[in-house]
Amino acid sequence: MKKIARITIQKKRKDRYNIFLTDGEKEEYAFSVDEAILVEFQLRKGLELEDSMIQTLVEKDTIQKSYGMAINYLSYRMRTKKEMRDYLVKKEVEPEHIPIIVDRLMNEKLLDDKQFAQMFVRTRMSTSNKGPMLIKKELMEKGVQADIASEAIGLYPYDVQYEKVAKMLEKKLQTSKKESFQKQLQKIQGNLIQKGFGQAVITDAISEVKEEKDEDEEWEAVIYQGDKLLRKHSKKQEGFALQNKIKEGLYRKGFTMELISRYIDEYVRNE
Repeated sequence: MKKIARITIQKKRKDRYNIFLTDGEKEEYAFSVDEAILVEFQLRKGLELEDSMIQTLVEKDTIQKSYGMAINYLSYRMRTKKEMRDYLVKKEVEPEHIPIIVDRLMNEKLLDDKQFAQMFVRTRMSTSNKGPMLIKKELMEKGVQADIASEAIGLYPYDVQYEKVAKMLEKKLQTSKKESFQKQLQKIQGNLIQKGFGQAVITDAISEVKEEKDEDEEWEAVIYQGDKLLRKHSKKQEGFALQNKIKEGLYRKGFTMELISRYIDEYVRNE
């Protein structure tokens, strides 16, 4: 059995202590411990330590150091349990120590997937144009269980979704005026689905936008697309064949038959 000969504070880490042991003949450095371990086990000069206790102290201190890394990792932002486990594995923490550290953090309310999910949804909702389904996917990729993610998504109300979708519709429609209104809506709808918005809110927002359709801009788009088709096909086609080619092309691009017929009458029949 060995006895603690002296305890010194480390120069660079005031919360860590060097433990020197003696066997009655010589004194030598044995190990270091965190202040929490020093207090927990009431380490002091003259205290006798069995080899098994020394092993316990070393292991406890190893866990404490890993716990300190975990606390530092949490200082930047909240983490999920999966993120924490992955971080500790990356830092090569002993596998048997990881559940001990995670359980301690959970008991101290420093790891809470439900709270993380709620904060994550609120942050994404206020700082991004992502829809609820994409945010839920992100949560599950971070290790949040599906039921917890679904519950958190309830914090993303329909009116906020609608406002975001409406703004994106307006912005996109202003930058794609050389395509048919219908074609623009199809592209935007696909983009909104990719961003995680549901069909219901997209349909509602599009319904309102359709009422504000600019007929002059639509006619200008017909002329632009029709002239491109005319240049393409007039070299090989003429008469009814040419008209049909242009009709088919404009219809595929989402224009109404009324506007297509008008374009044919005004720009193609005399070709």
